[in-house]
Amino acid sequence: MASTRRLAAILAADVVGYSWLMSADEEGTHERLKTHLRQLFDPKIREHQGRIVKNTGDGLLVEFASVVDALRCATEVQAGMTKRNATVTEDRRIEFRIGIHQGDIVIEEHDIFGDAVNIAARLESLAQPGGICVSARVQVDAAGKLDLNFEDMGQQQLKNIPRPLRVYRVRGDRLGEAVVATPPGLPLPDKPSIAVLPFTNMSGDPEQEYFVDGTVEEIITAISRIRWLFVIARNSSFTYKDQAVDVTRVGRELGVRYVLEGSVRKAGGRVRITAQLIDATTGAHLWADRFDGSLEDVFELQDKVAISVAGVIEPTLQAAEIRRSSERPTNDLTAYDLYLRALPHWGSLEKNRILRALDLLGQAIERDPQYGPALALAAHCHQRLEARGWTEDLETTRHTSLDLARQALRISPDDPDVLALAAFILGYFGEAPMSRSG
Repeated sequence: MASTRRLAAILAADVVGYSWLMSADEEGTHERLKTHLRQLFDPKIREHQGRIVKNTGDGLLVEFASVVDALRCATEVQAGMTKRNATVTEDRRIEFRIGIHQGDIVIEEHDIFGDAVNIAARLESLAQPGGICVSARVQVDAAGKLDLNFEDMGQQQLKNIPRPLRVYRVRGDRLGEAVVATPPGLPLPDKPSIAVLPFTNMSGDPEQEYFVDGTVEEIITAISRIRWLFVIARNSSFTYKDQAVDVTRVGRELGVRYVLEGSVRKAGGRVRITAQLIDATTGAHLWADRFDGSLEDVFELQDKVAISVAGVIEPTLQAAEIRRSSERPTNDLTAYDLYLRALPHWGSLEKNRILRALDLLGQAIERDPQYGPALALAAHCHQRLEARGWTEDLETTRHTSLDLARQALRISPDDPDVLALAAFILGYFGEAPMSRSG
């Protein structure tokens, strides 16, 4: 059958944390996924005249004739999944990310190809759990035709897509607030932890994938010899291969504090490997370097890179852990972990995520009532609830916010983050700042 071309809306869907779910309960996860696909996904796709191109095991690729049909299907599926997950414990929930793009595709008998397909897959990886990300082209075509709100995420550089693309996400208030709730991450282990992500093959030569993946495997093996470091297995980290990933999301989903990522570029008989170490809890870059060599002896070059990276990572992580320990405003590691888990929710524009942050911060404060930054962050969460009218008792919320801010100031009067949040809250509610002696 000869290939043909046509304009289509492409929907790419993928299960969040599928590898972790399968490792925890392989048969149960498989059966639950099949049930969701059979009872929800498939009927909605048929209802909106979509065509399933292929099932990727933990996801779907679907073709629609129009953007409107694709978006209607996506929003109804995500709303349906919210209802289905309402009574399911968090460790058993199946949630989807969805990306939608419109463009010219090449159609063959059992598959489709083209930039539109690749971009839809990249957009899916940018979506929040239970969320939908779309390209500007989709957003423009849907404007005025659907009762949806879009949030502009700005220009995004998608992996292996040469040009930046403007991306929008469908606002959660149209999907049901629980749709975009971020599931709690895996708890951090007792010792420093790291995941080595698949390196990006920048050569444009698929035959070089073996070298790129082999280099990463050698690095994983080398740093696994550092006994005080917890290293995520290759099978888990390689689930992110060919995805545009957010390292903070990777850290949350894999339960690691540090992430190593990089790229490989080949030119003639020479190769350049770049690597960078990132603190997944903050997104801060801790170290970056590049390594040049010849492909005449592939194994020697891989060994050289692995040994060099491991040799640099060990003292870098030691310094980071020493610095983290000295700067930590609490001696309770569980309280500190709860505080870190609250941070991504605190910055959200959605009520349910701010409430989630408050829950985590409340647990942290219960363990350590003298935890200044947690008190200040909780005060700010209450202020945001009051400012948006997301509370039944505005006056009580106001007093709670002020009380927490004042406690934070008493405990951590020299912490710049505490000072900034407390000053904002006192100024917002028109309260005079107290003196250090007060």
